This record gives sequence, structure tokens and C-alpha cells, in this order.
Amino acid sequence: MGNEAAAAEHSGELIHYLAQTFAPGVTIHMQTMYMTWITMAILIVLFVMAGSSAKLVPSGLQNVLEFFIDFLNSLMESNLGIKGRKYMAPFIITVFMFIFIANEIGMLPQVGVHWTSPTNDINTCFALSITVAISVYVVGVIHNGMGHFKHFVSPSPAFLPLHLLDELTKPLTMALRLFGNILAGEILLIVLYQLAPWVVPELWVMFSLFVGFLQAFIFTMLTLTSFAGVFAHHHE
Repeated sequence: MGNEAAAAEHSGELIHYLAQTFAPGVTIHMQTMYMTWITMAILIVLFVMAGSSAKLVPSGLQNVLEFFIDFLNSLMESNLGIKGRKYMAPFIITVFMFIFIANEIGMLPQVGVHWTSPTNDINTCFALSITVAISVYVVGVIHNGMGHFKHFVSPSPAFLPLHLLDELTKPLTMALRLFGNILAGEILLIVLYQLAPWVVPELWVMFSLFVGFLQAFIFTMLTLTSFAGVFAHHHE
């Protein structure tokens, strides 16, 4: 990736996706692919390390991960109920942790590797939001059968167009919100490094780390809101 980092720096682009065309109409953003793989690898390593040395009284990495898991469990229980939390915990925790790590790796120093956030690519953000939307339908049918879709004609069939519009706009707004905030943060960081390469960019990096967490939290909350209707009758 060293050669690609150098090529990215000399390409004249603020954000380098390293687009490659593999066939007519098939273009892949290789930079996004690389950073997505790295994000997944980081997550796997973190959980393996924490799990391999798990203690009854957590400390270090285990303590950090358990903090996030407890935080997410409380959110899930509040929105989905106990049964919903038990069923959705693996999916929700994975979504949050992936987005959180993906948002943050774009803040790493550009040394040897051209670090960017996978979530600064609209394709990644749409993939995440569409995955959530499809998962809601799948889980809804599993738990409630075809009755899951009765909310489309509630309280009256006349509301069907509005409900359909809502279903279409939710993945769109989730993706654009995440994409816009992460992309804007990285562009501003690049500009700040060019204008004032010392104190100001470092302050922005610290703020951007918080923004990365905040955007992961917002996306997760919107995901929980989408699943809330599925488990509305299962709350305890």
C-alpha cells in the first residue's frame, strides 16, 4: 500500500478513492476496499485479544470493550426490550463497532499508509443503511410473519404512499448523514494541515474523534428505532 499512498498524495485529489475499472460499468474504489478490510481486521484482533485473556474483573482492553457492550446493551433494552436485545445484540454491536472504528481510522497519521475512513465513501454508507433496512424486513417476518407489513396500511390504507416514502427515505438519510459528516471532517482536516500544519489540525483531530463516535452512535440509534417496531409486542 506504500506505492498507492504515494500515488494518492500526488494525484491532486483531496480524497483518494483509487477507483479502478475492472469491466465496463464495474468500477471499484480500491482505497475504500483496503480500509474496509483493515477495519474488519482491527475489530477481529480487538475482540480476539479481549476474549483470549478475559477475566472476571475486567481491565485494559477487555474493560474498554465491555464498556461499549454494556452501553449498547442498555440502549437495546430500552428500545427493543429484553428479548429484542438478546436477539439483536450481535448485529447491533457489530454495526456500531464497525462504524466507530471505520470513522476513526481516517484520523491516523498519514505515514506509509494513506489512511481514510471507509465511511467517507457514499457506497459504504449506502451498503450499511440498506443492510439495516433489509435486516428489519427479514427479522420482522421471522418474528411477526407477514403481519409485519400491516403497519404500511395503518391506521388506514390511504397512508400507504406515506409509509412507502418513509421506508425509502430512511436508508437515504441514514447514509447521507454518516457520509456527509465523515467526508466533511476529513476534507477540513486536509485543508487545515495545508494552512496551519501544527496546533489547529491536532485540535481538529481530537474533535473529529468525538464526531466519529457520535456518528456511530446516531447511526446505531436510528437502526434501533427501525427495529423497535419489530419487537414492540415483545417488550417485558
